[in-house]
Amino acid sequence: MTTHSDKEKSVLLSLIADFLLFIPDIVAAVMANSITLWADVLKCGNELLATFLSWLALRMVRRGRKIRFDYGLGKLENVTGVVVAGAMFFSLFIVLYSAIARLRHPMEMHPGGVWLAMILMTIGVIANTSLWIKNYRVGRRQFSPIIESQWRMFRTKAFSDLIVLAALSLSVILRAQAWAIYIDPAASLLIAGFILHAIWGMLSNSFYDLLDRTLDESLQLVIVKELAANFDHYKEIHGIRSRRSGSHVYVDLLLEFDGDKKMAEVQAIINRMETALEEKIPGCHVLIAPTTRERRTTDRRQTTDGGRRTAARKEGSRSVSDN
Repeated sequence: MTTHSDKEKSVLLSLIADFLLFIPDIVAAVMANSITLWADVLKCGNELLATFLSWLALRMVRRGRKIRFDYGLGKLENVTGVVVAGAMFFSLFIVLYSAIARLRHPMEMHPGGVWLAMILMTIGVIANTSLWIKNYRVGRRQFSPIIESQWRMFRTKAFSDLIVLAALSLSVILRAQAWAIYIDPAASLLIAGFILHAIWGMLSNSFYDLLDRTLDESLQLVIVKELAANFDHYKEIHGIRSRRSGSHVYVDLLLEFDGDKKMAEVQAIINRMETALEEKIPGCHVLIAPTTRERRTTDRRQTTDGGRRTAARKEGSRSVSDN
């Protein structure tokens, strides 16, 4: 289980590594007169700011006051993921503009700066790949929009540095060819493609959660299977609600129980079901409320809940038949 402290340390390490590589990149870009390097420097500057904001958000979440925020500060993680995507979108604009400008007005690079840049890009590929893998592993242990955006960002940085390294190497090897001056801006366009792919991944994981989208089908299936496993312990399902907030998942179930059961028996069933779901879904908080009537909802939501009730009943029927 990954704690907020683990996530904070992982992002802080990323922030330090970003800063240590940022200054030498500026020096190399000036010396080499490479538009690809300048685009990479501007991109890294925005990503450095985004990483700092991510670390700040995790620090606030860890120190957040539960009295003022009953559901924690998980939404802040989602907002930060969108901010990181926004910073990378700004980087995308810079890279595209710079690449098009250099394609229209190509210039030769300075050999001395190119060799320094190749050394720095090699270090960058190794460092960013390591941070990509580290953040990915942290994110797999427990979902977090911030960690998700971090490993996607460092994956993009690793591929970007690899493209820059390849472009610089080809520019040196093929410098006698007249068309070699176009290698630099062409590499910038490839970097733009990786940035766009990363932005889409970040937004798809953070933006919809801000709108309280229901859980993915795979997690909803876990809920349905648990309802089916307890098929004989309740009479009816009157509502299912689920949402994600940062690294936390919230599931509300409105169930009707047999009126002849004592409350102690009902509570024992509730406790067993809540525990089972929280063990199967990482970071899950389950609330099962006993009720005897339908929840007031729109027609669309009632249809959705009706479908889930049918699915749970069918799953339960199959389980009984198998036994």
